[in-house]
Amino acid sequence: MITRLFSAALRGVDAQEVEVEVNARGADKPMVIIVGLPDAAVRESSQRVISAIIASALDLNDGVKTVNLAPADLKKEGPSFDLPIALAMIAASGTKPFDAEDCCVVGELGLDGAVRPVKGVLSIALEAKRRGRARLFVPEANAPEAAVIDGIQVFPIRNLKQAWDFLNGDVIIPPFNLDRRAFFNSHRRYEVDFDEVKGQHHVKRALEVAAAGGHNLLMVGPPGTGKSMLAKRIATIMPDMTEDDAIETTKIHSITGLLDPKRSFLTTRPFRAPHHTISDAGLLGGGTNPGPGEVSLAHHGVLFLDELPEFRRTTLEVMRQPLEDGHVTISRAAGSLTFPANFMLVAAMNPCPCGYYGDVKRECRCSPRQIETYRQRISGPLLDRIDLHIEVPLVDFRELSSEATTGEKSEVIRERVAAARGIQLERFKKFSNSTNSAMGSRQVREHCKLSAEANGYLEHAMAEMNFSARAHDRILKVARTLADLGGALDIRANDVLEAIQYRSLDRKLFS
Repeated sequence: MITRLFSAALRGVDAQEVEVEVNARGADKPMVIIVGLPDAAVRESSQRVISAIIASALDLNDGVKTVNLAPADLKKEGPSFDLPIALAMIAASGTKPFDAEDCCVVGELGLDGAVRPVKGVLSIALEAKRRGRARLFVPEANAPEAAVIDGIQVFPIRNLKQAWDFLNGDVIIPPFNLDRRAFFNSHRRYEVDFDEVKGQHHVKRALEVAAAGGHNLLMVGPPGTGKSMLAKRIATIMPDMTEDDAIETTKIHSITGLLDPKRSFLTTRPFRAPHHTISDAGLLGGGTNPGPGEVSLAHHGVLFLDELPEFRRTTLEVMRQPLEDGHVTISRAAGSLTFPANFMLVAAMNPCPCGYYGDVKRECRCSPRQIETYRQRISGPLLDRIDLHIEVPLVDFRELSSEATTGEKSEVIRERVAAARGIQLERFKKFSNSTNSAMGSRQVREHCKLSAEANGYLEHAMAEMNFSARAHDRILKVARTLADLGGALDIRANDVLEAIQYRSLDRKLFS
C-alpha cells in the first residue's frame, strides 16, 4: 500500500515542497529504506520514527517500508521529516483510507513520540500557502511563528499520537490564532534609547542623517568615547519595519535557529555585532551546506563592526559586493544560493593602535609607521563605500556628570527620520530602491542637481581633497538626504558643505 503526505525542505531562505511517499510490502525482516537524497539526520529518522510509533502505541506492521522524498534531486536535510514519515508509515501499515492532500506536516520526533521544534517554519508556512495547502501541522513551539502567515490554518502538535488521531477525526485540535497586528505592535520596543547618551551632539546629528538615507557610517575616536553605545541605538531611530520587512527578516533568523522562543517573530530591526575574529564564511555566509552570514542576519537592520582595522582585510573586502547590491550569492558545486543583505553598515575604530593619537590629554605611544600600518588595513574602495566619516571625541566631564543634560528621545528622532524616508519612498516609488543611499547614477543626475554656488563648493572639495568618483556620488546622496531632513525640494549649498564635512575625516586620516 502506498500513502503520501506533504512536507517541505529548506533551500536558502525559502522552502520547497517535498512529497513524502511510503510503500509498505510484506517481508520476513522489518526494514525502513529512505531514498530521495537524504542527509545523515534524515537517514537516522528511521530509528526515531520506529521508537516513537511503538512508544505511542500505534500500529506498525512488519515488513519493508520504502520512504521516498520527492523531488529526488533536492537534498533533504535535518530532522523535520520525522513526523510526516511516521504518519505516512502508520497509514501504509493499515487498510483504512488515508487522505491528507490538503496538509503540510513538519516536526522532529523524540523517542517517546513527542514532537520537537524545527528551524525554518516561517518559510515552510509561506511555501505551504503558495502550494494551496489548507492545513499546516507544526510542533507546538513553532505555532506562533507559523501563524504569522495569513490564509492557512496552523495546528500545534504535541506528540505523534495526537497528530494521528486528529488526522483520523478522533480528536479535535483548534487552529492556532494570532492577531498579527496586535502582536506586531506590542513587541515593537527597544531596550535602549538615544536620550541615555550624554553629549556627542554632532555625532547624533550624523547618525540621524545616516538613518534617514540608509547611509553607511564610520566613527573614529579614542576608547571610551561612546562609539559602541551610539551604534547600539541607531536601530532605535530607524523607521519601524513594515510587516513584509519583518517577515523577510524573520525568515533568515528562523532558518538559522536564532529566533527567541518567547517572541518567535522579529518586530524590531536587527542589530548584529560580530567579533573581529569572524571568518569570511561567518560574515558573508557559506559552508558545506550554505547558510546566511552576519550580513544577511542584519538584513533591514544594522551591522556593527567594532575595531574595524582588527578584522582580517580579506574578510572586510568580501563585503564590498553586498554593500553595493543588497544581496549575497554563494556558489557551490551543487548550485548557487542568494541571501538578502540589505543592511546599514556602522563601523568604529581608534585613530591609532593605542587609541590616543591626537588626544589632548593622553599621549600617543605609537610610531608613525605603526599608525600608518594600522590605518592601511582598511582599503580605499571599502572607505569609498562608507558615506559618512565621523570623529567621536571624549565627552566633557560637565556634560557627563550633569543630570539636567538629556538628549532627544529616540522616538522624536525617529519621527524626523520617518518623514525623510517617506519623501524618498514617494521619489522612488517607480524604482526598486527606497533610500537615497541606493540611488544609481541616473537617479543621482536626476534628483541631485546643484545650484552654481553648491556646485562650486563641491568642485573645490574634489580638487583639494582628491575625492574619487564614487565619493563624489556619495556626497551628492548625503546632500540629498540632508535636504530631505530639512524638507527642502532642492539641495542647498549648506547641505553640500555638511555632506563634504562628513567625507573629510578619511582624507585627514588615510591620505
